[in-house]
Amino acid sequence: MEEKIFFMKQALKEAEKAYSKGEVPIGAVIVKDGKIISRGCNLKETKKNTLKHAEIIAIEKASKKLDAWRLEECDIYVTMEPCPMCMGAIINSRIRKIYYGVSDLKAGACGSVIDLTKYKFNHIPEYEKNILEDESKEILQKFFKELREKKKKDRGVTNEN
Repeated sequence: MEEKIFFMKQALKEAEKAYSKGEVPIGAVIVKDGKIISRGCNLKETKKNTLKHAEIIAIEKASKKLDAWRLEECDIYVTMEPCPMCMGAIINSRIRKIYYGVSDLKAGACGSVIDLTKYKFNHIPEYEKNILEDESKEILQKFFKELREKKKKDRGVTNEN
């Protein structure tokens, strides 16, 4: 199996963890020297903390594991295009390359809304998109469909109304 497919499948496993907790199903893994050194999934609702995005959690864990804030020889695999906050963390941690699944047309910072790699920051990560895009999109669509149905049910709206 191609390496980037393997690692994206691991990020999808993290997205499934988020899904099982009622979180927006986004997962991330950070890889160094062909090995996963950290994992993260969205925990914003669980932790009641805006900063608990999958990428941020994975970066924190990788920094702790390596005892360094510079992750220059690391790549991140994430199921959804990073938002501006996560791109800022990726840029500042010097992650080499981003691989992501599905584009985020509302908050993506690798070109969908804004492309932070086009600015003259101290470090510019490369990125590759659409890795296991269908699988990444499917879990998000399933989550939001179920969320909409739950909200309708909570409001007393049925399909017959």
